[in-house]
Amino acid sequence: MAESLAAAIERAGSAVNLLRNAQARPTIFPVTAEFSNWRSEQQSWRTSVALLDQSHHMTDLFITGPDALRLLSDTGVNSFTNFAVDKAKQFIAVNHEGYLIGDAILFYLAENEFDLVGHQMVIDWVQFHGESGDYDVSFERDGNSIVRAGNPKLYRYELQGPHALALMERVTGAPVPDTKFFHMATFTIDDLAVRSLRHGMAGQPGFELFGPWEEGERVRNALVHHGEAFGLVLVGSKAYSSANLESAWVPSPLPAIFSGHDTDRYREWLPAASAGSLAGSLASDRIEDYYVTPYDLGYGRSVSFDHDFIGREALEEHAANAARQKVTLVWNADDVAAAQRSLLEPGVPAKYIDFPKARYGLYQVDRVLVDGKDVGISHDAGYITNEQVFASLASIENAYAQPGTEVVVVWGEEPNSSKPAVEPHRQVQIRAVVEPAPYSRFARENYRKNSGA
Repeated sequence: MAESLAAAIERAGSAVNLLRNAQARPTIFPVTAEFSNWRSEQQSWRTSVALLDQSHHMTDLFITGPDALRLLSDTGVNSFTNFAVDKAKQFIAVNHEGYLIGDAILFYLAENEFDLVGHQMVIDWVQFHGESGDYDVSFERDGNSIVRAGNPKLYRYELQGPHALALMERVTGAPVPDTKFFHMATFTIDDLAVRSLRHGMAGQPGFELFGPWEEGERVRNALVHHGEAFGLVLVGSKAYSSANLESAWVPSPLPAIFSGHDTDRYREWLPAASAGSLAGSLASDRIEDYYVTPYDLGYGRSVSFDHDFIGREALEEHAANAARQKVTLVWNADDVAAAQRSLLEPGVPAKYIDFPKARYGLYQVDRVLVDGKDVGISHDAGYITNEQVFASLASIENAYAQPGTEVVVVWGEEPNSSKPAVEPHRQVQIRAVVEPAPYSRFARENYRKNSGA
């Protein structure tokens, strides 16, 4: 029988010890790393049209039954008042203390039929409450291609960029109907019915296409064939993993499942293999110091107190006293270069900074300082070709969140942990400047304002 998370924590002595030294790898995208090179692939969603394969790295949880919507409403902070078939939303869940469990995309497929798609953190949480609560629901779980035997149930492709609309009209042979953001439509591609979510990534317009796995190759071939006229670029996992830096989405904040009311039952239920790994310069013994609220990550627009849900009362208090906000930190070019140069100099080098994404644990949590004082945490970090900057997404105290504020990111661990991606290194301080999130002006003005669906 698989070890439970509760047993693993007891064995390690604490949740922090377990996570900081976990042997789990950072998020893996089991698709081709680069079709050309990640720099050109990053540029494609700004200049032409990008085709990304999302079929393999995410988990699908299909939820069916007469109580499916009630389960989602009981566990999600979102409003479900006007939620209907052929709509989708960014589903967000918190624990009883109002701290973030995670988020995923929720598709309303048919009456009493939903698909929750994303990383496993919030998916595990919803499934646990559905199985342990008084709900008439059933689940079908399709894990990612790392854990699943056989092919996915669905193919899932992303088309993004200024030419995405024109390509869709060419490949379907008809004008694309005016579909609102996070609404779905059905198209015909190579005589196959294809469902599409009107979506966006890195601030660019686009479509998420999905259907039965057996039809995926024909749909992909049609997109590639017709895409030649529009400069279509196949995007691999390296570029795709960094796209969130432009749209300012933090993909894997530490889920608040390691403490709090009624989470002990959950830790007994959850396999230890689902715990993930914790990386970064924040080294507190208090697991709560790694938690964030939805407001820390800019999710306040999605919170609705029009229904009862787990954590509602606590979240109302967080809403009234939101202490942090999401920003982009643009790292100082000289300091980044100096950290990389240390690998070519005598002595213990700085922690290697990988490009285009520098995360070395599932949950990246680095200290952010002003005059030596901790003022927040830095999450995902990486290089944005379209802006020619190295940047990270961060949750910063309101007093220091104004654009232009100078801060310091502490990079590297002290002491070094035993995670597989951690080599012997020394901590360094890297200067950074606070900028808006998203950093891309196009993304701020044309994407995020619509994303509270």
